[in-house]
Amino acid sequence: MTTPREAWIRNYVDGGFVDPDPERSFENLDPATGQLVARVHEADIALVDRAVRSARRALDNGWADTPVRERAALLRRAADRIEERFEEFVAAEMADTGKPITQARELDVARALTNFRTFADVVAAAGQESFLTDLGGGRQALNYAVRKPLGVIAVIVPWNLPLLLLTWKVAPALACGNAVVVKPSEETPSTATLLAEVLEEVGLPAGVYNVVHGFGGNSAGEFLTDHPDIDGVTFTGSSATGSHVMKTVAPRVRPVSFELGGKNAAVVFDDADIDEALTGLTRSVFANTGQVCLCTERVYVQRSIFDDIAAGLVERAEGLRLGAPADATTTTGPLISKAHREKVRSYFEIAEQAGAKVLTGGGIPDLGPDLAGGSWIEPTLWTGLTNADRAVREEIFGPVAALIPFDTEQEAISLANDTEYGLAAAVWTNDLRRGHRVAQRMRVGISWVNTWFTRELRSPFGGAGLSGIGREGGESSLHFYTEPTNVCVQL
Repeated sequence: MTTPREAWIRNYVDGGFVDPDPERSFENLDPATGQLVARVHEADIALVDRAVRSARRALDNGWADTPVRERAALLRRAADRIEERFEEFVAAEMADTGKPITQARELDVARALTNFRTFADVVAAAGQESFLTDLGGGRQALNYAVRKPLGVIAVIVPWNLPLLLLTWKVAPALACGNAVVVKPSEETPSTATLLAEVLEEVGLPAGVYNVVHGFGGNSAGEFLTDHPDIDGVTFTGSSATGSHVMKTVAPRVRPVSFELGGKNAAVVFDDADIDEALTGLTRSVFANTGQVCLCTERVYVQRSIFDDIAAGLVERAEGLRLGAPADATTTTGPLISKAHREKVRSYFEIAEQAGAKVLTGGGIPDLGPDLAGGSWIEPTLWTGLTNADRAVREEIFGPVAALIPFDTEQEAISLANDTEYGLAAAVWTNDLRRGHRVAQRMRVGISWVNTWFTRELRSPFGGAGLSGIGREGGESSLHFYTEPTNVCVQL
């Protein structure tokens, strides 16, 4: 097994870890310190092919025909085993992402357990459609649907919530009887590898879960999506990469499920509870250092309370504690890498050139010598921008937001919907009718009222426009990870 602090993070294929090739490796660095966590074995095209073939063999050898109750029981055992090894997963997630220990415990690893248990319940309770068709003359036909596994699924996972999003995809895929080949982000390879050991421990057959490490182009990601024996792709990541994956699988007409980028809006009306709105905005703008696809980067505030919201949010931002991930008082970690920090900083310059006023932040904090090598950046808020400015139109994916005033409800709706993205929105108001009315008019996959990041895992989740295609969650996941066959029997 490879724990995050050992020398190697290895690929996992056909029920076993693969000996690493020192000539094909890359570094996994701790974003908080810049120090080496481990070396990662980069899979070549032959190893990816071996992983796909092992997944196909597992399906043919009986995994696809395993009774639903047995698959559900296995998912529950996996959740139990993750719970037993909870702190190992926390340590792995912290080392890969630099996120605070409280978040790793309370969100990332806790949701992994919930994902396995939820989809065990969903698949165990799922029913099938059936119809009686009147054929005339006293005759009838019975039509009923049978769900079969989609097949070998390529699961491509991002670096921002690596374990949470990995289990969000793997749990329903396995529940439905598929076999998977996982390609975690090169930035966060540890928990996908640790999960391989857990699934082996609970009795998952060899080949059902495989992990190949590497990058996108001319590496494991491209080798996997281009493989002719992949039956479907589920991907969370950038819109540009999602578009590329669609082009890759289009000639073979493979189904895809994409949750992509976001430039999410929050709308704060003047009848909102100010303190409640500020608490929600602090989470939605700065959670995980802004590195959540659902985070708010555009905050539209009714003009009569604009100054109060701006001043309050600045105070909340300046009260965040950046520091060592293992410190329980730390609220905010680093960005994932130096390269990503440079991207975020480039938007600081773009915003200021467009006339933005920096209310707080805009630089790199001095956190002392122990953290000097990390990818730290200050939580940042702007005013003075409009929807025409690049910093308001393009996804930044950092702890930053633009505050923009509005006057009327219709103006707020128009501003919020003025984007090519369509992932999430949040509406803050004490007028229940307005809350329903405005939330329903947001062109997004999920629209919150007086809350943010509250999730019901049985409900459909996904994005519109550049934010994705398809829905997962509850029965929506079953629709993607299975192929229904209608059986028609004349009675």
